[in-house]
Amino acid sequence: MRELKDYNIQFVGLKEGKHQFDYSIDNKFFEAFSYDEFNSSSIKVSLTFVKKSTLFELVFLAEGTVEVPCDVTNELYHQEIDSELPLVVKFGPEFNDDNEEILILPHEAYEFNVAQFIYEMIVLAVPNKRVHPKVIDGTMESEALNKLKELEIKKVKTVESTDPRWDKLKNLITEKKT
Repeated sequence: MRELKDYNIQFVGLKEGKHQFDYSIDNKFFEAFSYDEFNSSSIKVSLTFVKKSTLFELVFLAEGTVEVPCDVTNELYHQEIDSELPLVVKFGPEFNDDNEEILILPHEAYEFNVAQFIYEMIVLAVPNKRVHPKVIDGTMESEALNKLKELEIKKVKTVESTDPRWDKLKNLITEKKT
C-alpha cells in the first residue's frame, strides 16, 4: 500500500497541542483498498489531531459526494457524504484495534497510518439502500420505475360472503357476554 503513505502521521516530531491535517479523497484512494462501489468520488477529509502527553485525540470530518447507482432505478446520482469519526490513540505493549473508538499503538511506534479509518468512515457513511433523490420526491422518469408501476399489485376489495349458519353462532357469543 505504497500509495497510502501520504496518510502516515509521524507524531514523534509533533509538539503537544492541536494539529490539522486535510486530505482530498477520490477514486484512487478506494482503488488502494480494491473497493469499486463508487463511480466517482470527491470528498474532503479534515483531521483534527490533538497531541497530549499520554494519548492522542483524533476527530475525522468528511464532506463531499460519491457517485453511486440507485438501488431502485439503477440511475447514477451523487450521494452526499457528511460524517464524523472520533478516535483516541493510546500506547500499550502491543498493537490493538479491537475497540472501534480506541487504538492502542506499541510504545516504540513513531507513526501510524489513518487511511483505514478514513476508508471505513466514508464507506459506512453511504446508506445501505441508495435511493435517487428524484425517486423520493416523485419527479424521476425512468423505464425501471414505469415497469415497477405497471407490475404493482393492486388490492382488489372483495365482499366476504359468509354462511348464515355461522352468523347465527356468532350472535350467540355476543348475546352471552351482555
